[in-house]
Amino acid sequence: MSSGLLALLDDVSALVKVSASTLDDVPAQVAKTSGKVSGIIIDDAAVTPKYVIGLSPERELSIIFKIAKASLLNKVFILAPVTLALGYFAPWIITPILMLGGCFLCFEGYEKVHSIFASNKNIETKKVETISPEQLEKIRISSAVRTDLILSAEIVAITYSTVTNSSFVNQVVVMFSVAIFITLLVYGFVGLIVKADDFGLYLSKKASSPKLQLLGRKIVKAMPTFLKVLSYVGTAAMLLVGAEIIVHGIPVLHHFIKEVPSLIQSILCILGGLALGFAIDSLRSLFVKTSH
Repeated sequence: MSSGLLALLDDVSALVKVSASTLDDVPAQVAKTSGKVSGIIIDDAAVTPKYVIGLSPERELSIIFKIAKASLLNKVFILAPVTLALGYFAPWIITPILMLGGCFLCFEGYEKVHSIFASNKNIETKKVETISPEQLEKIRISSAVRTDLILSAEIVAITYSTVTNSSFVNQVVVMFSVAIFITLLVYGFVGLIVKADDFGLYLSKKASSPKLQLLGRKIVKAMPTFLKVLSYVGTAAMLLVGAEIIVHGIPVLHHFIKEVPSLIQSILCILGGLALGFAIDSLRSLFVKTSH
């Protein structure tokens, strides 16, 4: 009996060692994955603040919290389990899903670039429906959650692609760690952004030091420019990430792009993503016309 107990203890010890080594790899894999999805993170952080514009400042953090909670629940209880199941039963489908997501990112990036340069001369005047602040808040949250769901699906799929050769336990730990870490990172940053102008306004009026008052005024003045620059960076990052995903799914393109210097790679991917987004938008417009 003692020999059997010792053998059991040896097995347990071996399992603990394997688990420990697996957990040691988690921080590195989380960092690696976060780098890969940085473009989506930037875009998510750039897009979300617009959903609180025009609403009561007292409600801003509450709204951000609700969006963040929905985002985390979607990642943890829907997207991650579905991705793990697909990876186990139909691993071949992960790359096509990633590439479809890449096409969506390129399309979204093109739409944003197009909106920047599009003329506003032919804007039609529409009757504006009067709604309560509570209804507007619900509409904004629903819209933000829908946008976040698409970006979150891409984050989860990219995360899974980085751990496909790991053990199942490692896959689960990394995916859930990334889901929590990125959600806290994105919406913590968004919370800071939406309250930065309030903080600046507070300093400009309440600070005892003239230097702090000047800093507060500079913060308030700089925020619109900062948000605009962040939006541009997010758009470029979205095009870059979308094109890279597609290139990695096509061996010939992947082999070609590897031979090109990193800066040229990024430029080619952004331009290629823009061209693909234009093609998708053209096909969509053609389909809409033919359907009517």
